Amino acid sequence: MAQRDYYEVLGVPRDASQDAIKQAYRKLARKYHPDANPGNPAAEEQFKEINEAYEVLGDPEKRARYDQYGHAGAAAGAGGAGFGGFDFQGFGGIEDLFDMFTGGGQARRERPQGGPDLRADVVLTLEEVMTGAEKTVTIGRQETCPTCQGSGADGAAGLETCPECRGAGQVRQVRESFFGSFVQVHTCPRCQGRGRIVVKPCGACGGRGSIHHERRIAVRVPAGVEDGVRLRMAGQGGAGGRGGPPGDLIVFVHVKPHPVFQRDGADLLTDLRVGFAQAVLGADLEMKSLEGPLQVRVPAGTASHSVLRLRELGLPRMGRAGRGDLKVRVVIDVPKKLTAEEQELLKRWAELRGEKVHGENRGIFRRVKNAFGP
Repeated sequence: MAQRDYYEVLGVPRDASQDAIKQAYRKLARKYHPDANPGNPAAEEQFKEINEAYEVLGDPEKRARYDQYGHAGAAAGAGGAGFGGFDFQGFGGIEDLFDMFTGGGQARRERPQGGPDLRADVVLTLEEVMTGAEKTVTIGRQETCPTCQGSGADGAAGLETCPECRGAGQVRQVRESFFGSFVQVHTCPRCQGRGRIVVKPCGACGGRGSIHHERRIAVRVPAGVEDGVRLRMAGQGGAGGRGGPPGDLIVFVHVKPHPVFQRDGADLLTDLRVGFAQAVLGADLEMKSLEGPLQVRVPAGTASHSVLRLRELGLPRMGRAGRGDLKVRVVIDVPKKLTAEEQELLKRWAELRGEKVHGENRGIFRRVKNAFGP
């Protein structure tokens, strides 16, 4: 199969500048790179053809031979290619290729590092869940040193170009193999990629670039929050490195058990003890709620352990409109002691209903308790 014209492969005219050839190669290499086309043999072959074309046209000397003698002239002058026919020297080095796919360069070598996230805990009562609350937490965290602005050096004179990498932030190692020379690029171990080293540390932070502070931070806890919820406060964590942003503060919410109310999501559950006559005849009773006194109507004939649902009197729904319900379980309160008059009245009531009861007081009490009491 005849070789395609290298200018045709890269899609550039014969009078294209070296910059235009390089830009065309970068665009095509991104498109047909094997990493961008996994499992596509056709793309892999095209990528090899693109590399071969750029190996020649990217080098002015090889390009001149190719323009004069064609493919034969380019092959005769070959010899500096590396693995896969790619000429790293013609491209500007392995660093250019790495930068093309990773967006590297100076920003990559000195990439800022975000600070660590920190944790704090707050405890709320159920009353505070009803209304929402503002809590204050105290945390210890590393903050960017205000004296050196995180550089760790005592002014500009406290920094020098790293002698190991000469300010590049990277060191290169050349390895020889059967396929040719390979260049490996690593972060400079001495300056950790900064390109500069501290020769005179900042007196405030000792060269660390950060200082420890105890901070009191106000945390706004929304109404309706549930036990175990985590609230994230952006930028309130530990200081970042190399000018990076601080981390976040993660606030863990704990809700204390309530002596009267139980929680089921946004619903509240509680018991209301009523007298026997109130359950039979009905009554309007007052009970306590998380928001103060509340009037509850107990319908006539309410059985023990019936549940009265009071709509929209529960907890707010966190992040949504509306509230849950207040569920009131009616528990009929059976007296433990009866007066003689009360006993006679109950006997008379039983006779009117045609119910057989024991003549003794204890029997009457037992029947009432078994019927209505817990």
